[in-house]
Amino acid sequence: MQPTTLFYILIAIIIISFLIDKLLDILNTKHFDDKIPEKLADVYDEEEYQKSQEYKKTNAQFSNITSTFSIVLTISFFFLDGFKYVDHFARSFTNHPILVALIFFGVILIGSDILTTPFEYYKTFVIEEKFGFNKSTKKTFWLDKLKGWVMSIVLGGVILSLIIWFYEFTGPSFWIYAWALVAVFSLFMNMFYAKLIVPLFNKQTPLADGELKFAIEEYAKKVGFTLNNIFVIDGSKRSTKANAYFSGFGSQKRITLFDTLINDLETEEIVAVLAHEVGHYKKKHIIFNLVSSILLTGLTLYILSLFVNSPILSESLGVKIPSFHIGLIAFGILYSPISEITSLFMNFMSRKFEYQADDYAKNTFKAKPLITSLKKLSKNSLSNLTPHPAYVFMHYSHPTLLERVKNLES
Repeated sequence: MQPTTLFYILIAIIIISFLIDKLLDILNTKHFDDKIPEKLADVYDEEEYQKSQEYKKTNAQFSNITSTFSIVLTISFFFLDGFKYVDHFARSFTNHPILVALIFFGVILIGSDILTTPFEYYKTFVIEEKFGFNKSTKKTFWLDKLKGWVMSIVLGGVILSLIIWFYEFTGPSFWIYAWALVAVFSLFMNMFYAKLIVPLFNKQTPLADGELKFAIEEYAKKVGFTLNNIFVIDGSKRSTKANAYFSGFGSQKRITLFDTLINDLETEEIVAVLAHEVGHYKKKHIIFNLVSSILLTGLTLYILSLFVNSPILSESLGVKIPSFHIGLIAFGILYSPISEITSLFMNFMSRKFEYQADDYAKNTFKAKPLITSLKKLSKNSLSNLTPHPAYVFMHYSHPTLLERVKNLES
């Protein structure tokens, strides 16, 4: 295969992916005005429903603008030999393969972030502000951005450096060592993310003694779930939207409640939400997701090891000197259709797990408070209650509200 042929294959993959996403968006948009199902008729009153419609349409229009900007920028970068010029820029400082790769990816990622930051700013301070969701200050926004850059540079830089170091010293076998590195890092982050990373962005405090803590502890005792770490996070620092999540294993496991969740829901509803999260743990969904992620990473790295050394990957992007970082870019695009298939599978399993966690909550606690909590959370986030089935299949990691309510009532 000629490098020019591969170049146009890469362009075709990018454009086809964009067109598929746009088709799904169009199908989903056409369902915005569908009549709300009878089982969900109590979620919105007329005024709230109109507000949710406006929110959906505003986000859809904004998504069209941002995605079009992104595809035009990406295609232009390809045809203007952007990768070649960035590679030349990196090599003007050094010829060390690790340092060249770090400068190369640093320029691309930071440059891309700078170009997309105005869209993020508009989304936060115009759209989310207009609909009453945004609680973030401009100072918080820019501090988050700065912290994100530092984390990407430090963590991403270290991992990328080690992977290239493995590649330079072990050749095609590098994938085994890279896989072990990623697996250890994933396990470590799953265990200690809440302790090490979350405090950089949010304040976490132990749930105070009182009715809610007593109710949670009573439920945990009932189902034999040892729970010593219940924390409240200041989610209201950035948004009015609510959430709760489970993290860690063994002595490190903890449940984190957004303060917005505590404000929005009654005690019984919060316990029902936690029963759902406990269901994920009891059903070993967290372990499945972690193991699946590690296995898929191993498969990806193995396939990468078969192709990354091929000069055609670098040449297809206009770079004459074969290198790991350029090969990685080309491979990432070629691999994206396979990645899309694995993503569909993981979304399918995730939706299945959500039903199982709902069933666990229904059987060990109550269905009704979980139903009312889901409806309240949907209302407070102006959720789309009538998404197109194809859009759900491709993008949703959770079943729709209607599907969850039907399951809980059965």
